[in-house]
Amino acid sequence: MSPEDPRADDPRTEDPRTARTKGRLRESLLAECADRPLAEVSVSAVVRRAGIGRATFYLHYEDLTALAVDACADVVHAAVDALHAWQTGPSPLPPARPPAALAEFLAEAADRAPLYRTLLLPGGGGPLGRRLHRELRARARAERAAVGAPHPELVASAVAAAFTGVLADWLHEDIRADPETLADHLWRLLLALHRAIGTDGGPKAARTR
Repeated sequence: MSPEDPRADDPRTEDPRTARTKGRLRESLLAECADRPLAEVSVSAVVRRAGIGRATFYLHYEDLTALAVDACADVVHAAVDALHAWQTGPSPLPPARPPAALAEFLAEAADRAPLYRTLLLPGGGGPLGRRLHRELRARARAERAAVGAPHPELVASAVAAAFTGVLADWLHEDIRADPETLADHLWRLLLALHRAIGTDGGPKAARTR
C-alpha cells in the first residue's frame, strides 16, 4: 500500500499485530530522534530499541523516511484538528480569534522541529508536507461544500497550501514569531482566503459581505 493511498492513514485497515509492531517502531524512531537528527539515525538502532527484527521492519516500511512520515502522522491530525477546534457549536461562522488549540499545536510542533524539518521542507514540500496538504485540503473542501460555499476545491487548495507553507517556513526559521503570534496571523490569513471569493465568485461580493 502506497503512503499516498488514504487507506494507509486508517488504522482500521490494519490487524492488531501489525498495528502494535508499527507503533513500537514509531515510538522507537521518535526516541532516537530526541537526541539527534534523522540523518544520523540508522535502521539498526531503531529496530534494536523496538525489539523487532530488521526483516520485520522492511515488511512495513521501505526506509526510515517512510517510518518517519508515519511516526509524524499525529502532527498532521493535530494540525487539522487545531484549525477546526472552534467548531464546537452550531454556528457555521468561525470566530475572529484563533482557537487556543492552534497556538498549542504550534508550540508542540516547535518542540520537534528538528525532525519535522527533515520531512517538511521550506515552502511546504517533502513527504510530511504533501501529507499535511492533502489532509487539510480534503477537510476544508468537505466543510466548504457542506455549507454551500462557492468554489470549495479552489479555496481548499489555497488554505492547505498557505498553512502548510507558513508552518514549514516557520519551522525552518524563515518566519520569526512565537506560537501565539503566528497562530493569530495564520488565522487571519486563512479567514481571508475563505472570504476572498463571494457567492458570485468575484471580489466585489467578498468586499460587500
